[in-house]
Amino acid sequence: MSAFAAQQRAFRVTVYASSSERVDASYMTVAAELGRRIAERGWELVWGGGRFGLMGALSRAARQAGGRTLGIILQDFIDKNVHCTASHRMESVADMRSRKQGLDEAGDAFIALPGGLGTLEELLEVLSFKQLGLHDKPIVILDARGYWRPLLDMLDKAFAEGFIQPHFRGLYTVAETAAQAIQQVENTAPWRPLMQDPRGGGTS
Repeated sequence: MSAFAAQQRAFRVTVYASSSERVDASYMTVAAELGRRIAERGWELVWGGGRFGLMGALSRAARQAGGRTLGIILQDFIDKNVHCTASHRMESVADMRSRKQGLDEAGDAFIALPGGLGTLEELLEVLSFKQLGLHDKPIVILDARGYWRPLLDMLDKAFAEGFIQPHFRGLYTVAETAAQAIQQVENTAPWRPLMQDPRGGGTS
């Protein structure tokens, strides 16, 4: 998309989140607050298109606050009727690679709410792409109730043991609340990696 075209639409935030209905209700509350705050900024929510779990709480709250939503979902999930029918726009794709690509390319920033394997995969991929210089968009890990603490500890271990170069610590920020996540998106400048030693890790 050209810079001119991007200026003609609202700022978009892609949010990765769980679709599980079995999680503690407090996670739903955080997701709903995030959706509301995105809408209140006049931003457009991009999400996986589901209507259940944190995905559903997130998108419903965004719409209730007057925000626009863009869902990107597998056609198979539409056929199974797990998609949100109230979204302002819903794009169907044939496979998961296309879905992740759509979520990545549509967003001007990324926020990861708690989630399972799919959310974890999406978060790590968008982090990896930023590390490779394929984008410079803000990435916020919303560590609600300390959910992401084990992952953050793992990343700290990778930094400490040389598997990730120290200058890549600027790839992401960590928020504990929806309000902090929004603030971090607003305040994070485009990120440019320093010149790196190809022997020093950080590309795989």
